[in-house]
Amino acid sequence: MTPSHPELLALLLADARLPVAGHTQSAGLEPALASGPVDVPDYVALRLRTVTRTEAATAVVARAAALEGRPLDEVQAAWAARTPSAAMRRTSRLMGRALVRLAPCLVGARDLPTLPPETARPVVVGAIAATVGMDAATTARVVAYDDVQTVVSAALKLMPLDPARATGWVVDSFEAVGALVAAVADLTCAGQIPARNAPVIEDHAERHTHSTRRLFSA
Repeated sequence: MTPSHPELLALLLADARLPVAGHTQSAGLEPALASGPVDVPDYVALRLRTVTRTEAATAVVARAAALEGRPLDEVQAAWAARTPSAAMRRTSRLMGRALVRLAPCLVGARDLPTLPPETARPVVVGAIAATVGMDAATTARVVAYDDVQTVVSAALKLMPLDPARATGWVVDSFEAVGALVAAVADLTCAGQIPARNAPVIEDHAERHTHSTRRLFSA
């Protein structure tokens, strides 16, 4: 099988119907709503400034390392050091495992670079991007947009919400997505990955793992 054009593959990777990310995740929105009212656009903006920027940078650096034939273990270690929440690390690795399982459909007969054990999702995204010829900016944009649509699609299931309003939130996020892409697209080494923690989001993630009443796994 010949994989799709890189631009089409980027659309697929950011599609909520892919059985990872928005299909099973709320990007922390579900536990946030359990704690009280949430302004969804503000929540999206917070994630883009913090955890999503770290994830997008990790994918970009993983792509650069894969293209240069460098091991991805250092990138994975840098991501883990910048992701304090054990729950968020565990979720990312589960999503990474799902992407590895889908990889034959995404890259065709081409082999992915050697991946570290229990590879985090952004590292897998970077490896896929390198394999199919996706550029750095597109790689970052996929991660950022996927995070936005994950939050908004979860909001449609968790809140009484007009879908047109939700679509407006996605459109309103484009400027922030563009800023994120510009900030990380030129990164090439693990030491450049930003550490943008969001303690409230991390706390929600930890508490969500102990919840017995939930729609999303994270």
